[in-house]
Amino acid sequence: MNLRFRLFALAAVVLLVAAACSSTTSDSAPTTTIAAAAPAAGASTTTEAITPRVASGLRNQFGYEFPVMEFSIPDTELSDEIRTDLETLWEGLGVTGVDIEVVNRLGSSGDVRLAWLFADLMRFTGFGEATDALVANFATLTGADLTADPVFERSPWQSITDLLIAWDLPAPPEYVDYKGRLFTIVEPAWQPFFDDVDAEIDWRLTSWGGVLIDDRVFGDIDMCERGCIPALDNPKVTSAADGDWYPDDRLVFGVVVDGEARAYPKHQMEVHEMINDTLGGRRIGVPYCTLCGSAQAYFTDSVPDGVEIPVLRTSGLLSRSNKVMYDLNTKSVFNTFTGKALSGPMREAGVTLEQITLVTSTWGEWKAAYPDTTILAEDGGIGRVYRLDPLGDRDANGAIFPIGDVDQRLPAQVQVVGVQNPDGVAVAFSVPDLQTVLTTETSVSLGGIVIVADGGGFSAQLEDGTPVVSHQSFWFAWSQFNPDTLLWVAPES
Repeated sequence: MNLRFRLFALAAVVLLVAAACSSTTSDSAPTTTIAAAAPAAGASTTTEAITPRVASGLRNQFGYEFPVMEFSIPDTELSDEIRTDLETLWEGLGVTGVDIEVVNRLGSSGDVRLAWLFADLMRFTGFGEATDALVANFATLTGADLTADPVFERSPWQSITDLLIAWDLPAPPEYVDYKGRLFTIVEPAWQPFFDDVDAEIDWRLTSWGGVLIDDRVFGDIDMCERGCIPALDNPKVTSAADGDWYPDDRLVFGVVVDGEARAYPKHQMEVHEMINDTLGGRRIGVPYCTLCGSAQAYFTDSVPDGVEIPVLRTSGLLSRSNKVMYDLNTKSVFNTFTGKALSGPMREAGVTLEQITLVTSTWGEWKAAYPDTTILAEDGGIGRVYRLDPLGDRDANGAIFPIGDVDQRLPAQVQVVGVQNPDGVAVAFSVPDLQTVLTTETSVSLGGIVIVADGGGFSAQLEDGTPVVSHQSFWFAWSQFNPDTLLWVAPES
């Protein structure tokens, strides 16, 4: 069987494997320190901050405490013996598959940095003899026993990668080259991402999301039968009145530019995960990372003079469970969460896309607040029939890709509204608490940021009323990118 097909099929199986794991934090997790902050002028007095804490140990999304590192980490080049074995192993991937004898030798080498390469191989080996050998030799290298981790039962690869991320273990020399050679067996179109030697990508955190790259030309309405997540370009929209096909209680992602409002229905975004659009006379891109619960919006025309407006696409790669988007024109990788170009010509031009506030709301509340809003056409303008819940309960048992250690101040998949204040301080607000408190209060505040109800969702402003950019995401995603974030919860929480 063709190796590329075999790897794709095996990884697809891994994606479908899910064990019933509770998302409740372990009873043994350290308690959280609560500290009240002074209320802002004009805001409600329901300002409550959970301060960052020093944990007794790093924990995953279920509260499992990771083993501590009890080994020395080499700071030398790879030995000749290791390099020879790696070459033998990698050259065989496209012919005979994983050479277990070589894996056993590498596991006995004592160079713990090789654990990253074992984890990368595991992503594509599914279940079987090769994975068993990789898991056993990971344990030999690191001394770590992860069998008590709830994640390990459903996915040893995810559990092991979580641990490596939590440890922040250095990668071995030449890691990017080995990883690129492995990943491009599955998708050769990823090669440009690996070619930029000055890329600001932490390749340790990068994994395969189970789909191939969306490299269709702009405006192509093909649904990408080869297995990508197809972006929707210049989608057809209708008036709110003609949007009565969409139930009022279903979620939309609302954006307003220069007074023009538009609603992007969640179920359509779950299919496309990326929109390239024009709103309020500006070009915008709207990525939706279903795995990290984060829809965002960027001005894609906010690039330096002489730089072509990017066409955003889904790469098929993930970084700590956050989708990796890229520009179709230049093959430049962007940080989806921040809008910063990390590789390619866009990185060289110093591009960071300007972010726009995106409000998560229900269709009924959004159109009541913005009666002149438009909404994507029922068929997306491409003749497609969209199921109202295409993902079902996929995320009901926690994150299904590696996310590493999780800040235990909130459960991993609680939604938060995230904001950066003018001083660069990150502030997060618990959405369930906002939904309760703002039914009786006009606003809440923390760190100079005031949150108010907006169109059935929430938006942020400074204490003088100046709007500031905000969006929602799962807590694990926000706190990964902003580990020192302040966190607001209701006083009773």
